[in-house]
Amino acid sequence: MERSKSLLIHGGRVIDPAAGIDDQVDVLLVNGKVMAVDPSRQQAADADETFNAKGLVVAPGLIDLHVHLREPGQAYKETIATGTAAAAAGGFTSVCAMPNTNPVNDSAETTRWMQAPQRGAVVNVFPIVAATIGSKGEKLTNYRALRKVGAVGVTDDGKPILQDEIMLQALRSAARVGMPVIQHAEDTRLTTAASMNYGPTSFRLGLRGMPTTAESSIVERDIALARKAKAHVHVAHISTAAALDAVRKGRKAGVRVTCEVTPHHFTLVDENVGEYDTNYKMNPPLRNAVDRDAMIVGLEDGLIDCIATDHAPHARHEKEVEFDRAAFGITGLETALPLAITVLHVERGMELKRIIQLMTSNPATIIGLRGRGSLAKGSHADVTIFDPKARWTYEVKKTKSKSRNTPFDGCKFFGRVVATIVGGKFVYQGD
Repeated sequence: MERSKSLLIHGGRVIDPAAGIDDQVDVLLVNGKVMAVDPSRQQAADADETFNAKGLVVAPGLIDLHVHLREPGQAYKETIATGTAAAAAGGFTSVCAMPNTNPVNDSAETTRWMQAPQRGAVVNVFPIVAATIGSKGEKLTNYRALRKVGAVGVTDDGKPILQDEIMLQALRSAARVGMPVIQHAEDTRLTTAASMNYGPTSFRLGLRGMPTTAESSIVERDIALARKAKAHVHVAHISTAAALDAVRKGRKAGVRVTCEVTPHHFTLVDENVGEYDTNYKMNPPLRNAVDRDAMIVGLEDGLIDCIATDHAPHARHEKEVEFDRAAFGITGLETALPLAITVLHVERGMELKRIIQLMTSNPATIIGLRGRGSLAKGSHADVTIFDPKARWTYEVKKTKSKSRNTPFDGCKFFGRVVATIVGGKFVYQGD
């Protein structure tokens, strides 16, 4: 559908936590920007196009701080075009792409390449770049130059920085240019050859397990270093109660520390691995019920700042092998919102505005995306429209992603995306 000069979204329940709105009002989009929430009769009458949102929720476009789009270098798993199509189908209007590509995104050239129109992205792509050259944990990349070409953060995702001095340098350098350091909390000295959480299930299956201290010890270290550097550290895909406790203590001490959790870490447990089902293999691994429940409480009490998918597509041959040889990770862009609505809203009673906050304004604040995460006048016309009461079954054969590695195929959900709008243009409309 070609972009209309103006689009009126009529009759929906607008929930915009950043603007304090939860009301049945219209939204007017003009030339890629939000012109008005609750526009005048004349403004509404002059709209070139009207979308009927009665019975639906109209929210700011969802923002995912943690996706793997696999390009450059691994197009057999995913491309920027297919990954962003999956994002649009999941209601995401902006995604932050991790740098574990081939080559690693540690340069201005690769950052520009990812954002070029030729990649075919249908949603906004904001690269998060490697904190060190080649993600080797030795020499810092040029943060200032990378920020100038569109990087929104630096990270050691996938290859944790173990040297304290290098991480301290990263935090200080990132603070100088106003970016967060997004850390992968894993002491790989404790997880060598491990493929799942350490516990009764790993013992039963005869698999080497990852202890929870491998995560919590690095979170504790980086919070202490962030305090010293007066920097912002963001904990990616947090999964243990001990790490959450470290975040809580860090905040009480005045450290700027934020964190995200994935839907699979507040939904599943290590026992779901069953008999070596590799669709339940991810890093960090699925934990026990105590840790899973701690994630839910953290989302409810405000300790956890946002929900991120860690969308990690893999080819079939990388998953259909022995468990300890299989690749870590699952796809997640199309199932994140329905999982949040089903588990947090329907089952736990969390208000929709809190879920929307976790997926819009909070992530926008963490990485400094001005004009996104809200429907305030003048904001980018990025909008997610969904039916929170719709009941449906997820079928992975219909995915927009290039990969199929999900544990949620055949799952019944509440909450379905009806339309996704980026810059005033429809990039997804449900079947």
